[in-house]
Amino acid sequence: MGKKDKKSKTPEQKARVAAKQSKKATQKEKKAKSKGGDDSDAEDVDLESVLEEYAKQQAQFLKVTEIPCEPPPPRSSATLIGSPSNGKELFLFGGEYYNGALATFFNDLFIYNIDRDEWRKVTSPNSPLPRSGHAWCRGGNAGGIYLFGGEFSSPKQGTFYHYNDFWRLEPSTREWTRLESKGKSPSARSGHRLVYYKNYIILFGGFQDTSQQTKYLQDLWIYDCQNFTWHNPTLPPATQKPDARSSFSFYPHEAGAILYGGYSRVKASIVVGKPTKGGGQSSKSVLKPTIHQDTWFLRISQPPPDAPANNAPSVRWERRKKPVNTPNPARAGATLAYHKGRGIMFGGVHDVEESEEGIESEFFDQLFALNLERNRFFPLALRRARAAPKKQADDRTGKRGRGKADEAELLHNLAALETKGTIADSDAMDTDPIQEAEEAPSKPAKPILNTMPHPRFNAQLAVQGDVLYIFGGTYEHGDREYTFDEMFAIDLGKLDGVQEIYRRELEDWQGDEAESDSDSDEEDESEDEDMEGDAPSGVSLIPSTAPSTTTKLPPSIDEPMDIEEEQPESTTTDTRPHPRPFESLREFFARTSNAWQGLVLENLQSKDGAINQSIKGLRKIAFDLAETKWWDCREEIIAEEERQEEAGIGEVVSIADRINEAGGVRRRR
Repeated sequence: MGKKDKKSKTPEQKARVAAKQSKKATQKEKKAKSKGGDDSDAEDVDLESVLEEYAKQQAQFLKVTEIPCEPPPPRSSATLIGSPSNGKELFLFGGEYYNGALATFFNDLFIYNIDRDEWRKVTSPNSPLPRSGHAWCRGGNAGGIYLFGGEFSSPKQGTFYHYNDFWRLEPSTREWTRLESKGKSPSARSGHRLVYYKNYIILFGGFQDTSQQTKYLQDLWIYDCQNFTWHNPTLPPATQKPDARSSFSFYPHEAGAILYGGYSRVKASIVVGKPTKGGGQSSKSVLKPTIHQDTWFLRISQPPPDAPANNAPSVRWERRKKPVNTPNPARAGATLAYHKGRGIMFGGVHDVEESEEGIESEFFDQLFALNLERNRFFPLALRRARAAPKKQADDRTGKRGRGKADEAELLHNLAALETKGTIADSDAMDTDPIQEAEEAPSKPAKPILNTMPHPRFNAQLAVQGDVLYIFGGTYEHGDREYTFDEMFAIDLGKLDGVQEIYRRELEDWQGDEAESDSDSDEEDESEDEDMEGDAPSGVSLIPSTAPSTTTKLPPSIDEPMDIEEEQPESTTTDTRPHPRPFESLREFFARTSNAWQGLVLENLQSKDGAINQSIKGLRKIAFDLAETKWWDCREEIIAEEERQEEAGIGEVVSIADRINEAGGVRRRR
């Protein structure tokens, strides 16, 4: 399925339209001759002068301003992230929009307040210039949000420009700061990725575009946020490293970072011509589009304490085994977001080239979870609404009352340890359980869909709390390209539907005259009817001339990872408490809090023999461990819940609980 003859936003899209470029160029040439002139759009424009003008306009803002606004206009190749300073905001920056004729680039910063369901637009005298294809990430221990690179083009995308500037956004004040590093820094690029590790920002890959070719990169850079220096670390001799690529996924890890997937074009030989009399055949070298499905672990070792301040950390790439249950077929433009030790993947497109005229494509709306520690994909499907469970009696003889009594006893014991054996003093200490945050103010009801959003690729994803947000994305039909003007939210714990944050129709596709003429010559009314049947909901297929309108990390990886095609399940027995089907995180911790706090005490005593944590501190550590375990088992528990629902089972309670509730007598039925 080809697109317009233009410079596409990402290498994936460039590869997909290569089959049609020659045909479109011929059509434009014929159209120009018929008009007695050329079809030039003055693409010899000096982009540096254009960007200088943008900078002058930007300087007219005297201070940072923030005003309420409507949801942002449609765009692709933007960046979306949850605020690292609070759990109530999402930040959206940059991107581009192509309406079939002209491309518009953005440098506006939008903030979505989740509690108030409100959008705000931020203007600043010191903001990055308009761009798309850039990358940003949280700053880890350094705080803030860091942004690098991206690209900009002329309106008809005949000429373009890559950035190599580096920025820091302070989420609380909305202020941008351009970071000038000491010494060498990464080259200009797009399609790269950033991730944080302690006080470092890690950059890998991407691509550089010239008028002749697209060059994919495999260089690794590490920025020291304390010493304001970029390091290009030297890898140990004869070690493997990931192939050059862009559009991959990069995740934080307590010992470094994890890389998965990506896209590039690699050299391949194809046979041409008929066999000769001697039996040989000639071949030629071509660049073949490749969707990577490999996983790499970047192990980082910080310099010793007595090393000079500007010393670079040492790094080593370790190739992991191929993830189990990778989505089939392989797909490009499937974006992932990080959430508590796993990557959440949505959408993508699979292309099958059928002829020189175009490419047939299949778009996806599937949701997957990549468990980073187990290196395994799990499909995530929306679940049917479940009836609310009956409330259990809240008394001392019930399970809930028994759990509270046990918990109170353990907390008093912990208080005794804290006061070095003076149990009487522990009675005066605050041992109340951790209370959940106050409920947010009520918001207007949003539509809840029981189906996934329309298939698409290159959607922007972000996770805030335990909710996945899906912004925009691109879909193609024939020679038409649709940039979705919408945002959705999915609760990753419940998976009980898709909340529609906002949604607007798109009716501003214009295209160019040459293509419109060719389309009218090649397509008949029946084809138009077929297009209407396949169009994404809420999107008009009739061309219009109207104008446009604190992250928890997975456990460390202690051993090098071998190159394998499949990773077997771990045989290590996990003796920690295990979640039950239909059990919420709060219920899981209430049932197993004693066990988790016991594990915390054992770990602290085994380390230094002393307990230096407060009662609330110990309980908070225990809750964090329980939460990590609950999310790590989430996919298996969901699968078990679905099996039980099919069998008509609503809740599973252990025999031990039944015995205790019945006063110690096992009832036979």
